[in-house]
Amino acid sequence: VILLGSLGRDPELKRTQNQIPVCTFSIATSEKYKDASGNWVDKAEWHKVIAWNKTAENCGKYLTKGSKVLIE
Repeated sequence: VILLGSLGRDPELKRTQNQIPVCTFSIATSEKYKDASGNWVDKAEWHKVIAWNKTAENCGKYLTKGSKVLIE
């Protein structure tokens, strides 16, 4: 899956009991289309993302609310 969107809030960086970094955040992806009556509709979908280890540390360090991200 490839997701391109924006963070809805600042990431939460925590550590497990074994001190393994875990970062959770939500991103919104949007779609714009015309409905049956010809009006433009914006539709947003939310996705929960969980990152581990060094990736988690980088997400917690560099990402903030509103950041544009590409998740693969």
